[in-house]
Amino acid sequence: MRDLVRRIESATPPDRDRAVDALRALAILGVVLGHWLVTALVADSGTVHGASPLGHMPEFTPVSWVFQTLAVFFLVGGQVGAKGYAAARARGESYGRWLRARTVRLFRPVAVVLTVWAAAAGLMLLSGVDPGTVRALGKLVWSPLWFLLVFAALTAATPLVARLHPLWPLAVVLHVDLLRLGLDGPASLGWINVAAGWLVPYCLGAARARGGLSSRRTRWALLLGGAGAAVGLVLFAGYPASMVGVPGGELSNLDPPTLAAVAFGLAQCGGALLLSGPLRRVLARPGVWAVAALVSLSAMTIFLWHQTAMIVVTSTALFLAGPLPGLHDVPDGPGWVLARLAWLPVFALVLLVCRAAFGAYETRGGSRSTVVRKVSPAPVPESRHA
Repeated sequence: MRDLVRRIESATPPDRDRAVDALRALAILGVVLGHWLVTALVADSGTVHGASPLGHMPEFTPVSWVFQTLAVFFLVGGQVGAKGYAAARARGESYGRWLRARTVRLFRPVAVVLTVWAAAAGLMLLSGVDPGTVRALGKLVWSPLWFLLVFAALTAATPLVARLHPLWPLAVVLHVDLLRLGLDGPASLGWINVAAGWLVPYCLGAARARGGLSSRRTRWALLLGGAGAAVGLVLFAGYPASMVGVPGGELSNLDPPTLAAVAFGLAQCGGALLLSGPLRRVLARPGVWAVAALVSLSAMTIFLWHQTAMIVVTSTALFLAGPLPGLHDVPDGPGWVLARLAWLPVFALVLLVCRAAFGAYETRGGSRSTVVRKVSPAPVPESRHA
């Protein structure tokens, strides 16, 4: 490990913005921990079905404000995309070649996880597992993939949106919510916000790539203004308090994104930009930087396989020991929360195994030398969330 740390440190260009990698790593860890904490698989009468502690314990809602970090992914994605496209143009590289390279990097590991799960689902059905159980497990794996489609679309549109002011997509979100929620317009209008809502942090990232958003006053304005707007919309405009979907809820802040979710994303972006300076100082330590770089370079693999890790632990424990607290019981009390926290290290261990098995499809090789090579070519990694 010491040798790996030294090699990563020596291979890192002096002008690399390490804070970008750290923000991506923090964002992916937020998504992973959030899913592990707000997703439960309840074993009941020979079947397994999904449940959420947020539906049983509303007081658990603030967790969704801590671990719903998608806006940071799009902030980093916009910065990396805009800078990468500008560098490609400077090299004389065509738009098609630039986009093809990023699309392959994005979807190659997706094909692997879908193939593995298609085979697993077929084997479960052939072995007599209840179809409802197979459907519940599969949904946990494929439902988060919507994010990748949106991210790919925004990446493809980078030449068009790289200089778009974030206020324009924010205004679209505002008017869509006004029409569909305030004036009882068609609910289908909300799907416009799938693009417009995530375009807001993506445009902020593109602005950062151009050297904007450097003022601390601007960053504090994003943080405080976005947080104040999000709280106000929840308290006085009827938006849900949870920043993730809750089963059985009348309205979700993410499906599709609402004005409250976008305002909250502005606050996250402001906070992330304010953290950039302190992060760069901390990341000057080779050991800390090595961890951030490895997580950042494996972000796609971690995102794609973290639910599988939870499912493997849950299913194996059910088969070997029967229903266990924090894994198979209804998430309706503090006891479940404490038990789930105790299971998190086990989930993480299995996720590390998945990373070792499938990480090569993201990094084009699984050796230590590959990791070092991936650190060195560009100021920021050519990757997306999560």
